[in-house]
Amino acid sequence: MRIVSWNVNGLRACAKKGFLQVLQRRKIDIMALQEVRAFPEQLPDNVRNPRGWHAEFAPAKRPGYSGVAIYSRIPPSRIEASLGVDRFDDEGRFLLAQFGRLSVASVYFPKGSGKDRDNSRVPYKMDFYREVFDRIQHQRKRGPVFVVGDYNTAHHERDIARPKSNVKSSGFLPAERQELSRWEDAGWVDTFRHQHPGEADHYTWWRQFGGAREDNVGWRIDYVFASKTAHRRVKDAFIWPQTFGSDHCPVGVDLL
Repeated sequence: MRIVSWNVNGLRACAKKGFLQVLQRRKIDIMALQEVRAFPEQLPDNVRNPRGWHAEFAPAKRPGYSGVAIYSRIPPSRIEASLGVDRFDDEGRFLLAQFGRLSVASVYFPKGSGKDRDNSRVPYKMDFYREVFDRIQHQRKRGPVFVVGDYNTAHHERDIARPKSNVKSSGFLPAERQELSRWEDAGWVDTFRHQHPGEADHYTWWRQFGGAREDNVGWRIDYVFASKTAHRRVKDAFIWPQTFGSDHCPVGVDLL
């Protein structure tokens, strides 16, 4: 089984840049999306209901904003699109699909920078992290869990090309990085880092100007975190930096 996660930065736009080709040709079984930025009814039919796939969506209330989705080859046995907190659910950031005992959560963690770049949304972001953590801690009691998506945080210095110039930027603040450490301390595994422990220069997001992607000046902020029982099934973890269509690239895991 192959599970892939991709922040598509607008699914309608990504669909015009090859989304369906990636979905159909990369031997994917479950594809989790973030930043869909469309209501399902706004999507072309072949994107909303591609042949051979089941698609579930959790859009934001605000048009053209946020939103997550999960595409799967087999229908999920259970879907949950709510954390039970309106200020989070209204932004369409959480969708959990259960396939028997296995669960996959597609999560779009908030940016903390705020519209004025003053880090005003950091408290909201941290509250969201804690709410998702509590939810997945409960879910792992039911079986293996993968929490995939855009975490909007680079955990370690090797996960960001310019660490020294971003120490006061949301996405690399100590509190945000410590939250990911708390997840690991609780037994959650960053699957890519576990498979590639000493490697640097692996990024999943690049600014859309200044040649950042061409020069590989990026951030690794998209992750597949696995519960201990889920991680036992991981054969490989990967990043696809040469897959285009968004300012993020896909990440994923292959399972035994």
